[in-house]
Amino acid sequence: MMASMTSTVDTPRAAGWFKVIAFAEAVSWVGLLVGMYFKYLGTPRTEIGVKVFGMIHGLVFIAFVIAGVLVGMAVRWAASSWLLALLGSIVPLGSVIFIIWAERTGRLGDRGAVATAPPRAEST
Repeated sequence: MMASMTSTVDTPRAAGWFKVIAFAEAVSWVGLLVGMYFKYLGTPRTEIGVKVFGMIHGLVFIAFVIAGVLVGMAVRWAASSWLLALLGSIVPLGSVIFIIWAERTGRLGDRGAVATAPPRAEST
């Protein structure tokens, strides 16, 4: 069953959606933190920010986890990558940090994206 699942996922497209969802997750986290500020410390004190961004963040968080599962299965992440993705979904702005790391290390399925130094010309 798992082999058929990984063969049906369009990895570049899923990775693209994963990046978009990760950014949305980070933005919704910021919105929720601002909402919490106005709920507990701000003037005027209001709960509307928490109500709005709490719902948005909850939905985007679920989407991030689902997209992460799909991408992780498609590119066969190691347990450490799964753990970092989960941690990135919990820490504010961690999803963006995870995406940057995953892109740089080629964990989003784009094997050509692994950062390597260009060849240096030998000096004599």
